[in-house]
Amino acid sequence: MGIAMSEQLLPISSPSPAGRPGFASETDRERLSKTALKAFRRIVQQWDLTAAQAAALLGVSVSTWERMKPEAGAKVLSQDQMTRISALTGIYKGLHLLFANDMADRWPLLENSGPLFDRRAPVAAMIDGGIPLMLDVRRYVDAVRGGL
Repeated sequence: MGIAMSEQLLPISSPSPAGRPGFASETDRERLSKTALKAFRRIVQQWDLTAAQAAALLGVSVSTWERMKPEAGAKVLSQDQMTRISALTGIYKGLHLLFANDMADRWPLLENSGPLFDRRAPVAAMIDGGIPLMLDVRRYVDAVRGGL
């Protein structure tokens, strides 16, 4: 069971100050939140994350994550949460393009000696490093996949 990687997660309007698409527009976040949460729930399942790991990656408390988990618990996500989910879906997609077996879903929880991870699992490193490290991991996976 894969995650549908639709272009719906990339907002067309509201570029960030750096000129890249962002999630500043509440209209965009309102439109995209349900799809983003659905994708995040599937990543949590595929990567076999604990509630604490899922909550930390999303930047919320465990109790808030538990309220967001059910599909009926849809809400408008914050710009920060949308950015986190966007980065994680990019990592998910990149890993599934890179690995042809279950390694794509095991990799995020395996100890990694790469310079971004310092012998930690990518999930642990991303929890500690927040959005900047999530974006670095996404670039890292894309670079490995592209041979850069």
